[in-house]
Amino acid sequence: MERVLAWTLAWLLGAWSQLQQTVPWPAPVQVALMGGGVVAMLAALSWRRLPRVAGTALGALALAAMALGSTDWRAARRLAHSLPAALEGQDLEVVGVVASLPQRNPAGTRFVFEVETAERQGRPVSIPRRLSLGWWNDGETSAPGEGPEALRAGERWRFTVRLRQPHGQVNPHGFDAELWLFEQGLRASGYVRARGAAATRLHAAAGYPVQRVRQAIRDRIEATVPDPAAAGMLAALAIGDQGAIDRAEWDVFRVTGVAHLMSISGLHVTLFAWLASALVGWAWCRAGPLPLWLPAPLAARWGGLALATAYAVLAGWGVPAQRTVSMLAVVVVLRSAGRRWPGPPVLLAAAVAVTLVDPWALLQPGFWLSFVAVALLMVSDPQPAEPAVEAGTGAALGGRAWTALRQGLRTQAVATVGLAPLTLLFFQQVSLVGFVANLVAIPLVTLVVMPLSLLGVLLSPLWSLDALLAAALLRALAWLAALPWAQWTVPAAPAWAALLGLAGGLVVVLPLPWRLRLLGLPLLLPLLAPVVERPPPGRFEMLALDVGQGTAVLVRTHAHLLVYDTGPQYGVDADAGERVLLPLLRARGERRVDRLVLSHRDSDHVGGAASLLQRVPVRVLTSSLADDHPLRAFPVPQERCRAGQRWQWDGVDFEMLHPAADADLAARKANALSCVLSVRGTQGSVLLAGDIERAQELALVGRLGPRLRADVLLVPHHGSRTSSSGSFIVAVSPRLALVQAGYRSRFGHPAPDVVARYATHGATLVRSDRCGAWSWRADGSMHCQRELDARYWHHRADAAPEALR
Repeated sequence: MERVLAWTLAWLLGAWSQLQQTVPWPAPVQVALMGGGVVAMLAALSWRRLPRVAGTALGALALAAMALGSTDWRAARRLAHSLPAALEGQDLEVVGVVASLPQRNPAGTRFVFEVETAERQGRPVSIPRRLSLGWWNDGETSAPGEGPEALRAGERWRFTVRLRQPHGQVNPHGFDAELWLFEQGLRASGYVRARGAAATRLHAAAGYPVQRVRQAIRDRIEATVPDPAAAGMLAALAIGDQGAIDRAEWDVFRVTGVAHLMSISGLHVTLFAWLASALVGWAWCRAGPLPLWLPAPLAARWGGLALATAYAVLAGWGVPAQRTVSMLAVVVVLRSAGRRWPGPPVLLAAAVAVTLVDPWALLQPGFWLSFVAVALLMVSDPQPAEPAVEAGTGAALGGRAWTALRQGLRTQAVATVGLAPLTLLFFQQVSLVGFVANLVAIPLVTLVVMPLSLLGVLLSPLWSLDALLAAALLRALAWLAALPWAQWTVPAAPAWAALLGLAGGLVVVLPLPWRLRLLGLPLLLPLLAPVVERPPPGRFEMLALDVGQGTAVLVRTHAHLLVYDTGPQYGVDADAGERVLLPLLRARGERRVDRLVLSHRDSDHVGGAASLLQRVPVRVLTSSLADDHPLRAFPVPQERCRAGQRWQWDGVDFEMLHPAADADLAARKANALSCVLSVRGTQGSVLLAGDIERAQELALVGRLGPRLRADVLLVPHHGSRTSSSGSFIVAVSPRLALVQAGYRSRFGHPAPDVVARYATHGATLVRSDRCGAWSWRADGSMHCQRELDARYWHHRADAAPEALR
């Protein structure tokens, strides 16, 4: 058994080490690792004169090498199938099959498309086989059977599309979209270019039969259940369609700690396997001579495993389902072979099985939360209970009920306390109402709502009853989520604090005397209340976020935070405030914003402001917004930005340089009214220029002259040709010019002649689409987030200039 533990851990360690690489190794190195690992493993298994300890160590090294080499080989093959740069932004005619459930929102539909043929101007071209596509409404109403609403899984379509290489925003503590695309095998993304003749359904049932079944079930649920929130919950539980749940409902589930129930979790699959096994065993015993050919217990095990696997595939084959099916498979194989392994080796073998299919699952929080939850229940299992009361008596029934209740409370307590450190590590928040919410939600969802959602496939009226239960649960959870103390948030902890916190959580749930368990509490403190480093007085930290086509900047002094613009609105229900700013502020331990500056009204600068104002206390809002702008209605102290405003925070000087105090907000272009802010500390100065254009630049040069000088310039108007005049660049004389613009910006930002102009004047140009978030720390160092977080799946296009490396 020691060998099993050592070898499974070695495989996982080998796969994990490969995921830390910035580029894959050459093919000969991959072959050497895999081939050498196979030879070493054969030697460890067959060389009888080798001491057992040495054989175990040799086998561990062999498996680590095989995991490292095979994962590296798979990564290199996947990278080789990327979209050629020459085809980015070109009109391509593709024919293929809708390979996933289309995810709809008010803006349109997003789906996975498997390409069969691709052409450009009538000539075949080679593009990745799997694409992530969007088909947007563009404000038009489609005829029945046409447009994005007509898409169904498994259909063959002809589209005209425009594609780009996988590219996502890279921010500290942010979601790694490029990793997600890489893991899903999506090596290009894009959008459907046109409608009508350019978008044609060719076949209604061209492939992906499982996805077609899922689509049919989702369509029936939506037709039967009028409440969208309840219908989304049933679709998530029946077929694993998590995209059917709106963001507002996900927020409720996250705050109450029950989000794990809204995906097909291990608990769901285990319950289904148990019921399926019982049903197969019952039927097999009544199947004539079949029990003579295969014993009923064996048939029940394999039949239950097969049906549970089918259910997990129907439900989307997520990591929790993979883990559970892998564990069930290991148990069934061992029991069929007459062997019994203890829990830890089974769990590790299941983890190896998951990484054989998807080694990049090791980087997903769901992988660790899923496996650690099971491991905690294993190591915290108390001593066997006292002998059961004699069956058939009232005392026996009461004793069983009390035992079941006590076991349920213990299991939930272990999961809540044991997983809290890991939850804080991944998400910087933990639900304080999760224990109570799960006590109600787990039995209701697992024993009632989920079974009814599956039985509704056979009898649709059951979905109506199930929807009533789901809606009632959602109302109860929303009430809990609305409590002011419903969740605890903490800043992101350093590595040493995270390790101590994880150790403390383990000690608390281990079956030890309480006096020893209490020793785990001090270990939790660095994770529960981590110390956050702030700039010393006189210095500041600047962080220009990667928000795509838009502006969002944080300026942090010793005791104050300024936010300059909030990035764009990405869609009807998504904006940079919700997706980028709020998670970042939480991870940085920012409890409030001392001053929010909204430079002007354009949506790429104020698109995330509403989300920020709703969720974070803001002491002062400074803007050039007109009185009738919706953001002016927020109950926050507000003032107009005007030239001459000055304040000092912690020895750092702030001064507003534009617009003039007498500017007519109604008569001027929005760009011309941009709030221009100067920040000066002991390590240098920054000029945040908004979207001012040439006329405002020249006015500033004429009025302020040398006072415009700054070490760092946020390039006006994202590098548009209307800005960055030569006289303005000379007056500012920046060492570094920062452009916040989207990848392959449809506006052409930054303009090539603007880029050349900054180079002529000796300024280092940094672009957010290549650098990710850019930071200027209090010690004077400058960093591109893409360089700090570099991994081989990240988009690479001259990410950072040499001056920053």
